[in-house]
Amino acid sequence: MAILRFRVYWEDDDSIYRDIAIRHTQTFFDLHMAILQSYEFDNKHKATFYRSNDNWLRGREITLEAYDKEYKAAPLIMAETPISSEISNPNQKFIYEYDFNKFWHFMIELINIDKEENKKLTYPCCVRTEGIAPSQYGTKGLVDSRLAEMEEKYDLQPDAMREGFGEEGDDDGLGGGEEEEATTDEGNDGF
Repeated sequence: MAILRFRVYWEDDDSIYRDIAIRHTQTFFDLHMAILQSYEFDNKHKATFYRSNDNWLRGREITLEAYDKEYKAAPLIMAETPISSEISNPNQKFIYEYDFNKFWHFMIELINIDKEENKKLTYPCCVRTEGIAPSQYGTKGLVDSRLAEMEEKYDLQPDAMREGFGEEGDDDGLGGGEEEEATTDEGNDGF
């Protein structure tokens, strides 16, 4: 049984990607779920794949369900469409769009075809992870801990402004510029 290996790039940063291995007989719904799991996204939103070419132009649509919109051609349904039926070349590309409000886009490229499956793996599965995945709903992971440390170190909490720190341009009577002028004048007294 052929195992297809797809590289799934996040559109905004192609150094962030996941390699998904999947049987050629499995469906686009299986690939959809594997992508969401590998990027730690939930499965609460609409999604669609587009067949694509080397220029990343959108072709035939493979949707989670038929949505209430106009299609150029009737869409294929993910759960009913085996991946092998849409592979026309060894470097086949797809565009994956998730959550039609936030418009997460992923570029998918077939990078390898194995004739033998690995008996230790359950397909589909993520076989390589590169880069920190974007957070679906805000910050997460390393960003959270680093941000919390920076907030603590520099006291960046919102109420820090009320505890003695003023807004830029506040006239607090200290007049830092006046002291500089006085120092400059003292140095010039003897000349």
